[in-house]
Amino acid sequence: MLSLAEISDRLEIQQLLTDYATAIDQRRFDDLDRIFTPDAHIDYRAMGGIEGPYPQVKAWLTEVLPNFPAYCHLNGNFDIRLGGDTATSRTLCLNPMKFPDGNQPGGQVLFCALWYDDEFVRTPQGWRLTRRVEVKCLDRLL
Repeated sequence: MLSLAEISDRLEIQQLLTDYATAIDQRRFDDLDRIFTPDAHIDYRAMGGIEGPYPQVKAWLTEVLPNFPAYCHLNGNFDIRLGGDTATSRTLCLNPMKFPDGNQPGGQVLFCALWYDDEFVRTPQGWRLTRRVEVKCLDRLL
């Protein structure tokens, strides 16, 4: 049976993952500073992005994502593993992204299906992401 502390930790981590999706979807990139540790490592290469330290990846996100007129994240299947003041998780993410319309009526939509493999640490300010790696999952379904 889960203790109240374990339930609280799981809910706080799940909220952190939701806060990430909300910050990205609402283009509030500075909100990511409350989600990642300053020394976090992020790897978005599986979906065509970059890999590097959090500040570099944050700058890249602020440049690239405004090129998409619309996108959203739907996260689920939160598999959170606690280890005291550290944790890991694998979370499913479905992320449609609309391309600029150009000459296409209605535009085209890129449908991204991936897992986020994450590592967390408990800080005085709460749980924070220290590592995020995207893993493409749709290839395994086809």
